[in-house]
Amino acid sequence: MSNAFRELLKKIGSGPHTGKDLTRAEAAQATEAILTQEATPAQIGAFLIAHRIKRPTSEELAGMLDTYDQLGMRLKSWPNAPTVTIMGTPYDGRSRHAPVTVLTALILSAAGVPVIQHGGDVMPTKYGIPLKDIWQGLGADFTQLSLPQVQNLLEKTGIGFLYLPQQFPLAQGLVTYRDQIGKRPPFATVELIWPPYQGEFHLAAGFVHPPTEQFMQGALGLRGVKNYTLIKGLEGSCDLPRDRTTIISVYNPDNPEIQRLKLNAKDYNLGGKEVPLTSETQLFAQMQGLLQGQALELLPAVLWNGGFYLWRCGICEDLETAIGRAESLLTSGQVSQKLEEIKKAIA
Repeated sequence: MSNAFRELLKKIGSGPHTGKDLTRAEAAQATEAILTQEATPAQIGAFLIAHRIKRPTSEELAGMLDTYDQLGMRLKSWPNAPTVTIMGTPYDGRSRHAPVTVLTALILSAAGVPVIQHGGDVMPTKYGIPLKDIWQGLGADFTQLSLPQVQNLLEKTGIGFLYLPQQFPLAQGLVTYRDQIGKRPPFATVELIWPPYQGEFHLAAGFVHPPTEQFMQGALGLRGVKNYTLIKGLEGSCDLPRDRTTIISVYNPDNPEIQRLKLNAKDYNLGGKEVPLTSETQLFAQMQGLLQGQALELLPAVLWNGGFYLWRCGICEDLETAIGRAESLLTSGQVSQKLEEIKKAIA
């Protein structure tokens, strides 16, 4: 395989004048060689840098996702399962702004929308706080669960978390390379739009740069994904910002056209400065306080995000009503009860 991989590397690494894009099948082949480490370490590092400089195409991303489907663990649908929302979050976490993705997942689950998240430990290049650490800070530790246990948890509580070292060790093997090259490889985009689920799903993912959004749309189109939401979110996550207009792409099964939304939190009295991520201890304390019904600094961000996703997932007909529903779920204790349900199911 190393010789075959070398040919693929030469194809993308020949510079702006003679270099070429990979086909979908070639990208899938290259990804398999990288994940299984059939390619040599030197070849893998060279490929990741060359591909970052070249930038991935939609066809290449589709091929990479094909291999993730083939080699990665995926959860299954179950009888009468509703549409599952998959929240694609950068594996290297958040470092500047307080994330609310976990609380959004709890709000959705409390409203009857199952949610799947996935990720690993602290990793390059950002070395921010990952989702796994936030769940642990709230008392829910997914790291020791087998795939059948995660499946049972999803069906029972409406929350499933795939922990990379446990459920997808081949992808975990890329962490060393990410650290050594010092730049996000193309797989940092793949992880945002990879759906580790075999049933009907709604994919939510963040992006930073407009070209990335276009590549994502193209890849999802090639793979036949009919229900997704792409958000110019905080630090590339699927958290909606409050201090600026949020740019969103929405694609629905019943609408052949991609919709472009521009939403501003200030129009719903939820605008303001983003809450900084000062420490994990302070973040967890804020989250625990919100779950107990306290009106803390992070509350507007939680209502803004919880409301948007409740509306996007069809729980409420309009965004204003959805924001009120998110607040009701919090103040009534239903979100806190959902967390306790998850913790008991894990124990």
